[in-house]
Amino acid sequence: MTERVTYVYAVARDADGLGGTVEGLTGVGGAPVRLLPLGDGGVLVLVVSPVPDEDFQEDALKRHLEDLKWLESVARAHHGVVEALSADTAVLPLRLATVYLDDERAHGALAAQGDFFEQRLAHLAAHVEWGVKIYVEPSPAPAPAPVEPEAAEGLSPGRAYLRTRRAQRTVRDTAYEAAQTAAERVEAAGRRYATDRARHRPQQGELATGPGENVVNDAYLVPREHAEEFRADAGRAADGLEGVRVELTGPWAPYSFATPPEVSAGHERGAGP
Repeated sequence: MTERVTYVYAVARDADGLGGTVEGLTGVGGAPVRLLPLGDGGVLVLVVSPVPDEDFQEDALKRHLEDLKWLESVARAHHGVVEALSADTAVLPLRLATVYLDDERAHGALAAQGDFFEQRLAHLAAHVEWGVKIYVEPSPAPAPAPVEPEAAEGLSPGRAYLRTRRAQRTVRDTAYEAAQTAAERVEAAGRRYATDRARHRPQQGELATGPGENVVNDAYLVPREHAEEFRADAGRAADGLEGVRVELTGPWAPYSFATPPEVSAGHERGAGP
């Protein structure tokens, strides 16, 4: 029989009906999700499920984290559990692949952070997260203007190349200036509606979600009552700008504002990407 370890999705505030939400909910690997009381007060619960030990041993997990298909499957399951609960209560998502040897070890490791969880849940209650990415997509440089025959006679291949390169740099510089303007507009929307902001490293390679160069990758914590106003304002940030695309995602549970590094790293196996 395959040994199981405890996967922890989140810390949540217990609420009426939460048990019903969890009933029938499946998580990573299709495992049933359940609630594990955190502390004696019954106010906080851990959201957990059993997962195969063999998939989350250190060496196996390192291999899995390089497998985008496996990683996407786990991330979708993790996110699905968090989103299902966040409809009923305040939730602090933990990092992907936060696992402990058993329920007792999970409780022992996280119960000491009970005061922090209480404070953070109070801060994040009735808030959502919006992700904002800005991409630079410069259009191709215009073709060089026709050169008069007499001028062409004195235009060497080197000078022609340099002229084309200058035109390309001009187009690219203009696109970056436009991206800066879009970023300033998003920040202004954040000042109007958001209560917090998190800066993430721009995505590159296979992590990038669309064409162009990702130059801004931020998250904003927004009161739920102002979520649509923020979305509308930030969504217009690229209006009238050439070579810039703004991508909004959300509203999400507040992943970027949930836990301090020492809590995220407190698992006995596994590491978030």
